[in-house]
Amino acid sequence: MDNLSDTLKKLKITAADRAEGSLEGCLDCLLQALAQNNTETSEKIQGSGILQLFANLLTPQSSCTAKVANIIAEVAKNEFMRMPCVDAGLVSPLVQLLHSEDQEVLLQTGRALGNICYDSHSLQAQLINMGVIPTLVKLLGIHCHNAALTEMCLVAFGNLAELESSKEQFASTNIAEELVKLFKKQIEHDKREMIFEVLAPLAENDAIKLQLVEAGLVECLLEIVQEKVDSDKEDDIAELKTASDLMVLLLLGDESMQKLFEGGKGSVFQRVLSWIPSNNHQLQLAGALAIANFARNDGNCIHMADSGIVEKLTDLLDRHVEDGNVTVQHAALSALRNLAIPVINKAKMLSAGVTGTVLKFLKSEMPPVQFKLLGTLRMLIDAQEAAEQLGKNAKLVERLVEWCEAKDHAGVMGESNRLLSALIRHSKSKDVIKTIVQSGGIKHLVTMATSEHVIMQNEALVALALIAALELGPAEKDLESAQLVQILHRLLADERSAPEIKYNSMVLICALMGSESLYKEVQDLAFLDVVSKLRSHENKSVAQQASLTEQRLTVES
Repeated sequence: MDNLSDTLKKLKITAADRAEGSLEGCLDCLLQALAQNNTETSEKIQGSGILQLFANLLTPQSSCTAKVANIIAEVAKNEFMRMPCVDAGLVSPLVQLLHSEDQEVLLQTGRALGNICYDSHSLQAQLINMGVIPTLVKLLGIHCHNAALTEMCLVAFGNLAELESSKEQFASTNIAEELVKLFKKQIEHDKREMIFEVLAPLAENDAIKLQLVEAGLVECLLEIVQEKVDSDKEDDIAELKTASDLMVLLLLGDESMQKLFEGGKGSVFQRVLSWIPSNNHQLQLAGALAIANFARNDGNCIHMADSGIVEKLTDLLDRHVEDGNVTVQHAALSALRNLAIPVINKAKMLSAGVTGTVLKFLKSEMPPVQFKLLGTLRMLIDAQEAAEQLGKNAKLVERLVEWCEAKDHAGVMGESNRLLSALIRHSKSKDVIKTIVQSGGIKHLVTMATSEHVIMQNEALVALALIAALELGPAEKDLESAQLVQILHRLLADERSAPEIKYNSMVLICALMGSESLYKEVQDLAFLDVVSKLRSHENKSVAQQASLTEQRLTVES
């Protein structure tokens, strides 16, 4: 190490003189010392103050530039050396060297920048602002035959792509084209994996999704799926998963999805469809998720419902009822829920037996599956007949009432309440109301009327008004113990309540007058004061309903 001290002293002098011959020897000694004991040598380098001199040695003209960049790359492997490199002003000259034509200089420069900025979002953001992304993309195109340089670019892209601020810059380059070109040439699993690690974060950006689709990435992914589907090798299974996941990610962009759908005639769409009946769980999952993504607009949904996809999905679900794969169940139910949104599809899906298939998953204990199951049923029961049939299903209603108390899972709780309300609103059936009363569902509808979401409050009030109009007797006790009248008084007195909430609360008050005990509660709470104030409400419907309600209250008293 004494030898090292001498080298550092000599280096200081020769660096100042720019004597390149002696400089080379000193740099070689430093590289040797770093290879033997990187940490200790780095500490000595930091103590010697030599880093500041390196900035002047990083010039395109110097024959020592690659070695200097290599030394910086080596010392920056140590976390304690990264800020000193920044403070010594090395980042800017290194960035300039990315325009060099010397491949060794480029490689060492890339390594140096990568190590200095490793794990530091603020330094990586600085590099992005200095314009390294377009430069590196250009380098990848020029030096695609140099494996080491290609790898350096990919590692840099992988790090920079994690930053949101990089996406716009990447989108303005031809990165998609370059990566797809590179991908097509790779045979080795490890090399493909490196490219995948760059593609995944980039493909989160919608503009880049479309560029990747246009550059032909999807065809590459489909080819991998085709090759690996029957393999039981670990690497192949991993690559199949990565390729099919990336495929699904590309479909999350509206433009890229529509381009691949091609009016339902696209070869990609057809290939993805063939994944659903396969015996490979990963492909079943990717196929169902892809359908859920294609089913993001009415036109696509209607086309798909007409071309037998609903049956494919119900067949898939039937294969996963007993000890099924939860992610496949969730994905297939998501796809069915989306397909059930257009009005024209509902009857077709009901006659295809979708509700029967979906109800097989009532026993599921997995909240994500419960959530999608509820959403699918709620989308399907706009028709009176379907709502009545489901609403009289005691097993379903009991499960809904149970899930209305799933406080740990707000989504499941919300969807259960909304489905209970929908069963009443769409069926308008006394039998459905009786089933819900017997299962203890009334208190949940009353609680739903206090939800922070206006749409849910409204759905609850309309359902409660139907209960009061059609089947008040059996529900009376539950409405009392849930303190419905007090809640309605609060909603009407609260200035923040939306007009439709005030309107439906008054409709409900009028309907409750058919019950002696509930009407007594209305009288005790002096509703007249609150209602008469609403006669001058700016919303005409609210003002009219207030007048009617006031008349009813006055006549009855």
